[in-house]
Amino acid sequence: MLQTILIILGIGILAGILGAILGIGGGIIVTPILTLGFGLDIKYAIGASVISVIATSSGATIAYIKDDLLNLRVAMFLEIATTVGAIVGALLVGIVQPNFLYVLFGGLLLFSSWNMYRKLRAGSEILHKTQPDPLAEKLRLNSSYYDKNTQQQVDYQVEHIPGGLSVMFGAGLASGMLGIGSGPFKVMAMDTVMKMPLKPSSATSNLMMGVTAAASATVYFFNGAILPQIAAPLAVGVLIGATLGTRIMQRLPAKWIRVIFVPLLLYIGGQMILKGFGVIA
Repeated sequence: MLQTILIILGIGILAGILGAILGIGGGIIVTPILTLGFGLDIKYAIGASVISVIATSSGATIAYIKDDLLNLRVAMFLEIATTVGAIVGALLVGIVQPNFLYVLFGGLLLFSSWNMYRKLRAGSEILHKTQPDPLAEKLRLNSSYYDKNTQQQVDYQVEHIPGGLSVMFGAGLASGMLGIGSGPFKVMAMDTVMKMPLKPSSATSNLMMGVTAAASATVYFFNGAILPQIAAPLAVGVLIGATLGTRIMQRLPAKWIRVIFVPLLLYIGGQMILKGFGVIA
């Protein structure tokens, strides 16, 4: 029993580190390991995954707010679209063909990975326009952060607000209909569509993931899908990992975060398309 707890703690630390760096919550790591490695029922694995996302968000968000890396206005603004999309998605279950959505959103992730690769090749990270986006100006979404890697204050602009809202609505829709995590879509909306730098995008995504997961955690709890003997050591490990991850992320060059992200998005996007065409179950 002690050995199992220590292994779960280790998984949590790994998930917390990667979740905090990439802004994807860590559930993408936890669920496969618990189901394939431990033979845990998918229902309980997802319940534990939701807890890990909340823990990642809690540990990372505190550090990112303290260091002024997180764009709180963008997070709250986009979370409205995600929540509405999730509600609509839940209502549309059984009406819209899920296979179509798998292919559509898989394609979006593949496009996002290509866009990240282009940015990686070009070395372009910050958007500076002579005429800032009027809607971003009006909503005061433009911001700045201190990059501990380059030791410089970075001012950045945000654009294509309606496009970002649309992607976030779609992410909520997919989450509500397909039961998938929307972390990669959150980062995609901010980095690819709204042209935010990757570090604030990942930091902001961490907060949003926690808000979304907290809403669904109640449902999983009352359905008996959260096992304390799994969720408790996992949450402790994830909190430790998320704290370490925030320190690592701020000192990593943005290009190395992209190097991790590109294959991850390719993998998730490819898996979704294959699932949409019925190649994999």
